[in-house]
Amino acid sequence: MEIVIAVLFVALVLFGVDRLMLWLEGRGHVNWRRTGRPDLSAEPTIGLDGLLSDPVQERTRRP
Repeated sequence: MEIVIAVLFVALVLFGVDRLMLWLEGRGHVNWRRTGRPDLSAEPTIGLDGLLSDPVQERTRRP
């Protein structure tokens, strides 16, 4: 009987967390279920090659 109560308690907590997250999503704080994932192809990219390549211009020493 205790295991049934524990399972029901876990289900109630998960339901409550889901409702809380949906409420936060409605206010614009998080993306949960209704908005879906953002389209990453529309996001600007910086280019990993540009970050890892050698500097374009090295400092020259002045005599």
